[in-house]
Amino acid sequence: MCTWEQFCRFAREPERRKVGVDARVTIDGTAYEVEPDMAGETVVLLWGLFDDELYAEFEGERFGPYYPVSGPIPLHRYRAFKRGKADERSDRIRLLAGQLGLPIAALAGDDVRLTPSIIPTALPRQPFDAEAHEYRFPNAIAAKLAIADDLAQPLAKLSPDDQAFIHQVLSETLTRRIVLERVRGYFRHKKTGEEHAG
Repeated sequence: MCTWEQFCRFAREPERRKVGVDARVTIDGTAYEVEPDMAGETVVLLWGLFDDELYAEFEGERFGPYYPVSGPIPLHRYRAFKRGKADERSDRIRLLAGQLGLPIAALAGDDVRLTPSIIPTALPRQPFDAEAHEYRFPNAIAAKLAIADDLAQPLAKLSPDDQAFIHQVLSETLTRRIVLERVRGYFRHKKTGEEHAG
């Protein structure tokens, strides 16, 4: 006499099957879920007359036992597979490659030279234009309003010569810093002590 396990082993017949993309195999209407690494691969199933569990051989290794899975998955629900050894290994390789700064071509097995090139390459240089990033008035009216605020008086009360100077400055540039520097300098030098004498 032999054990029940030995007797079941005699009644098992190997059968080659392709595992579905959801890592499931269906035998006689009963679905079994195998390892996620076997998804989409062809495996050898060991299934017998007296078995209520399934064994599978993949790449020379025996996996199992696998038992029938529960009922169907409800709509709009998805099953997350347990991560296999191949997935964990590929994640470690990708993480290490990211730390080393390796290109993807090196991970694919292509011939990638990691030695620095002997020919010195000139780095592109672009001068920084400070004036391009300065604030400019959108138009002459906005500039005149800012000048009137700076002078603390309406521009209509200024003399025609002062108004002509402001108009000339605004026709040359609308850069805020330059406009206010020139207007302040003009009115600072123009004022004398006679206007404030009692």
